[in-house]
Amino acid sequence: MVAEASKRAITRRVLLCSAACASAAFSLGAPLIASSRPSSRQGSAKAFPLIENAVPAAILIDRNADTAVVHVADSFSGDLERVSGRRPQRVASPDALRGPVVVIGVIGQSPTIDRLVQTGKIDAAGLHGEWEAFLQIVVDDPFPGVPQALVIVGSDRRGAVFGTYDISERIGVSPWYWFADVPVTRRRDVLIPAGARRDQPRVRYRGFFINDEDPSFSGWARKKFGGINAALYAHVFELLLRMKGNYLWPAMWAPKAFAADDPDNQRLADAMGVVMGSSHHEVMMRAQDEWHRHTDQGVTGGAWDYTRNAGNLRTFWRGGIERMMSKGDGKGYESVVTIGMRGDGDEAMTEGAAVPLLEQIVAGQRKIIADVTGKPASETPQIWALYKEVQDYYDHGMKVPDDVTLLFSDDNWGQIRRLPAPGTPARRGGYGIYYHFDYVGGPRNYKWINTNQIEKVWQQMDLAYARGARAMWIVNVGDIKPMEYPLSFFLAMAWNPEAMTPAALAAYPAAWAEAVFGREQAGRIGEMITAYSRYTARRKPELIDQDSFPLGGITPGGLDGGEFGAMVAEWDALEAHMLDARARLRPDQLDSYYQLVEFPIAAMANLYRLYYAAAWNKLLAGRNDARANFFADEVETGFARDGELTRRYHTIHDGKWDGMMAQVHMSYVIWNDPTQQTMPSIMRVGADTPSDRRDQKPKFVERAPVLEGVIAIEATAFRRARGGRGLHWARIPNLSRTGGAVLALPQGRPATSPGDGICLEYDVAVEKAGPATLTLDLAPTLDTMGAGGLRLGVSIDDGPIQTLKMDLEPTGGASDNPAGKRWTQAVCDNVWRLSATMGNLAAGHHVVKFWRIDDNVVLQKLVLSTVPLSPSYLGPEPRAVG
Repeated sequence: MVAEASKRAITRRVLLCSAACASAAFSLGAPLIASSRPSSRQGSAKAFPLIENAVPAAILIDRNADTAVVHVADSFSGDLERVSGRRPQRVASPDALRGPVVVIGVIGQSPTIDRLVQTGKIDAAGLHGEWEAFLQIVVDDPFPGVPQALVIVGSDRRGAVFGTYDISERIGVSPWYWFADVPVTRRRDVLIPAGARRDQPRVRYRGFFINDEDPSFSGWARKKFGGINAALYAHVFELLLRMKGNYLWPAMWAPKAFAADDPDNQRLADAMGVVMGSSHHEVMMRAQDEWHRHTDQGVTGGAWDYTRNAGNLRTFWRGGIERMMSKGDGKGYESVVTIGMRGDGDEAMTEGAAVPLLEQIVAGQRKIIADVTGKPASETPQIWALYKEVQDYYDHGMKVPDDVTLLFSDDNWGQIRRLPAPGTPARRGGYGIYYHFDYVGGPRNYKWINTNQIEKVWQQMDLAYARGARAMWIVNVGDIKPMEYPLSFFLAMAWNPEAMTPAALAAYPAAWAEAVFGREQAGRIGEMITAYSRYTARRKPELIDQDSFPLGGITPGGLDGGEFGAMVAEWDALEAHMLDARARLRPDQLDSYYQLVEFPIAAMANLYRLYYAAAWNKLLAGRNDARANFFADEVETGFARDGELTRRYHTIHDGKWDGMMAQVHMSYVIWNDPTQQTMPSIMRVGADTPSDRRDQKPKFVERAPVLEGVIAIEATAFRRARGGRGLHWARIPNLSRTGGAVLALPQGRPATSPGDGICLEYDVAVEKAGPATLTLDLAPTLDTMGAGGLRLGVSIDDGPIQTLKMDLEPTGGASDNPAGKRWTQAVCDNVWRLSATMGNLAAGHHVVKFWRIDDNVVLQKLVLSTVPLSPSYLGPEPRAVG
């Protein structure tokens, strides 16, 4: 019998339905029950011995199985060996079998599985015609001499792949076993519960984009694989499929071209079951760099301008579709074709480009697709990416055929720009989202490290799903590493957004940590990952310098670190917790821990300390204060420490990841990367300073308290929540820079009015009477319907309701209007503040009210003040409410 604690752990993983559903956190003396709650009662009444006494069950796939099934059977065989220590037997027929067997195949394509259906051993009727669905079922006496079988049935080839990798994850093989060196725990006995389980994705295409890949990913690939080639992509494709993703935009920074550089890239992707695409601006299955190759042949290299060079562009695009169809089976390599046009090099098109021209371009591209494939263009999956200025063409009425998926985008900083309005008629091609965990562009590149909060990802993607974006979710992950955690979450949510409830979101960090590091430290590591994400998301590290956060100042008793010092103290505490948890791990877990937890925390803690020291050095040296020298030393120490942390990353696991953390991340002065890593400037005080005072160590004093007359309240600390119109208020922990956030659920609903009574109430005790200002900290979300901003209401007591508006306008270039300037400030600070004057308030009890009007408004903090506020990045610290 498995301990009750183990059963509870299993139940939690099942409820999450996520990429964290694979913990091997069970006592070594008991059999691992790789459980997931059966979805039907068909099949055996007893568990299936996948591994018994360290002997794994045999694996059976038919002789003519699809290549994707062959590949996943090979991977699964390796997984069973990782867990049991022994390679399983491989067979193509049950005739000679005498023990338990795992059967993997596709209904209608596998004679073995079809025979089990015909004999009534399994009922797979619900799989016919479904997309990527799978059934896992334990069957008694499936074949003569075979007592039991675990049958994994796919509705199609990827259904079989996902059903198999789902088992791998449940027996303790992490999707990140190769890409993050997550160890696999050996087991003598592993049981698969009796019964049957069926699952399938809710979002059709789910994947990621390797982008902005120089210098890190590209440099690492050259050292490890000799370049970005099929040997490397084999690991990328496997990672994608293990996380139940199916779609990839490959690395494309010049001079790279996926299908041209290594013909095996495209062949291997299709063989493993991966759907390939090309990025939002690389149309017709062509890489951008291909336009700049073979320019002596009279087609490429000319003007990227359809008005002047349409013939050559059409020839170039035709070549991309011909290559897609070169598989030789009349179907071609499985792909989703990007159509449309942007300027060369992912730039905006010329000012003269108009909607009629783009409609002409798309019509020409679809004619090429029809001519080359020999079937209507509507039968080839296509997307039109509404990225940056291309969205303007959509807003101005550009018509795209109904079978084309409209791929909306975020603002490159995590806020979705546009979505179909509630009640918009469905279109055959549906809608999708292109999201960013990494970005090159204004107001600042951010490429170095993970700065993404899964809570923010959840809020935006939950909104997208509610508004009908269900055809494609793809995320820009930069170099893949170090985005392991948010990418795991993104693809887990993409598989089943409906299962990723607020409760599942809150449980995800510990569940993910348990799957990677085991149960003992899971809760603690999950809390550390969450704290890290919240602290890092406050401001991208590339935007931080010595002037980013306020110091408290110089006092007679010593130095007041102020808000900057408080942030550093948080990082110091987090780093201490991280080191303590590390000491409790097994030696074989330390490399993965360094990549996933230790390096991000240590590197960011060090960066904050470095800039904190630089801030004090600047302030004190400007006053000829010898204490500046201490901080100059601290800056030098921090800069050296940064290099040491990177070198260690590049040497762990026998240098496997050498080059992966080579991204410059300090001392930016414009939006783009500096050419090299540079230490912040420092000054030393000497000359006229007595030698015994030149190296004086500073003394710190307590931070000054919040002024009387200032009341700060975390949004989650409301006293009363009033719903209506089918809406209710939900607390979302950690969805902010300091605490949590509140939003009205379900998302995707139309606007309401204050008359609907949907509000939050906060009780406050005003200590100092006077003219009051209410300031709200809001997540910098966008008006996804283009209606001129997001509205909300505020009031105090029974006073009038004031309507406030958050109007931010993303810009890919200069912030040349007020809304664009607001957006730039908002994404840099990762918050937008709205203020309202509330009239004179008497001392005593009052009720602050926040009213829902528009959807996608995320409240994070409220500050009520009757005195002027001191400069602050995070706002005053909360005080107890009345």
